Amino acid sequence: MKSNVELASDSIVDRVYDQLKAMAVSYAFKPGERLNEGELAKRLGVSRTPLREALNRLNTEGFLRFAPGKGFFCRELDAGEIFDLYELRKSIEVASIRLAIKRARDEDIDALLKFLEATGPDPGERSSLEQVELDETFHERLMAMSDNAEMLRVLRNVNARIRFVRWIDMDRVNRSSTQGEHRAVVEGLKARDEGTCVSVLERHIDRRLDRITAAIKEGYAQIYMPATTRSAAN
Repeated sequence: MKSNVELASDSIVDRVYDQLKAMAVSYAFKPGERLNEGELAKRLGVSRTPLREALNRLNTEGFLRFAPGKGFFCRELDAGEIFDLYELRKSIEVASIRLAIKRARDEDIDALLKFLEATGPDPGERSSLEQVELDETFHERLMAMSDNAEMLRVLRNVNARIRFVRWIDMDRVNRSSTQGEHRAVVEGLKARDEGTCVSVLERHIDRRLDRITAAIKEGYAQIYMPATTRSAAN
């Protein structure tokens, strides 16, 4: 059993990890920027030890890059990497839906259909961030029905690593169409129709490299947009 001191230390690392992860996901650091550990420690009100532990975790999970002798860097917005992550996401979601066909409980399927009804096909006044959060919630609840915790853990990591591009991409997406695809997958699951679930999911998740590249170009423009112009745009 851990001592109170060890538990407090773990709590500090977790807090710093969450703060840094949010910054990395939203590109509060510029792509390729070297992180100044001294400034970060001061900014977050912690010593270098928990900061370094959190940075190492984020490096292991793919949110930051580490160069021996140079330090930690914000990851680049790389179209090839994002494309690979979309392929990974598609492969695990397809694999999980095949498991869910056999394992999902009818009451969980019905609850997900009610979630779709409650969130609706119309984006309304929701921001791109809110729409992405709803979409991630749907896909994570769908994957949870596979009863495979490791697949769900990987999906959450992938979702976080592509989230910035998805914020940009969401403005190009027809929510009514995507919600229709969500419903088709869940209804296919309810009917235990693997073919329908797989074909709809593959089409739904698939992203061409040129579309990803376009979203990244827009993302760079937003990251480097002067603060005054960005405030006016929002």
